[in-house]
Amino acid sequence: MTSAQTLDRTTVSGPQKLGPLTPLVGEWEGDEGVDISYHNNDDEIGRTTYFEKAVFKPIPLQENGRQVLWGLSYSMTAWRHGEEAMDPFHDEIGFLLWDKADGQVIRNVVFGRGIAILAGGDAAIGDRILHFDATPGDPCYGILQNRYLLDRAEIKGFTSSFVFDEDGAFSYTSDLRLRLAATGSEMHHTDENTLRRVKRFHPGSGLN
Repeated sequence: MTSAQTLDRTTVSGPQKLGPLTPLVGEWEGDEGVDISYHNNDDEIGRTTYFEKAVFKPIPLQENGRQVLWGLSYSMTAWRHGEEAMDPFHDEIGFLLWDKADGQVIRNVVFGRGIAILAGGDAAIGDRILHFDATPGDPCYGILQNRYLLDRAEIKGFTSSFVFDEDGAFSYTSDLRLRLAATGSEMHHTDENTLRRVKRFHPGSGLN
């Protein structure tokens, strides 16, 4: 592990039972979002910029026999620039889990358009970069999508990274590799944004 991948642990106090997920607790906003995707109405790949809100809250301890998981519930909602007072164009909910014994971070995410992904990767306490990967058909970290999307925009792979920046911001990238029936080719549907914490909270104490 290089120093660039390790969080300065003096910036995070307490027992860090959430492991490398610890810095995420709170509410965040970001106005630097960029989405690259296929636009059906225009029949072309287009670029959309967006504003986003994210919330990460600790959940109860999860126990599967000898496995112990600490984690966060989370939601991320995005609005196209200029449409912040309207319906969002993207919404996802899920869980982020920390398996200390196996050194794994897990992202269990559901998208409103009918996609469910369980992605994961190796991680340790103090990591500043977390990777989540999933592949269709994988018995552990896999991907499901509804029949319509499977026929028209089959997901061939998912990769995502969370990065904890030195200034306290949180950045992410995600890449859905798709096979498009409309073009007969593959493309990368990508998203990225940088968010900054707007609220800290300590569940159980009522302190903000």
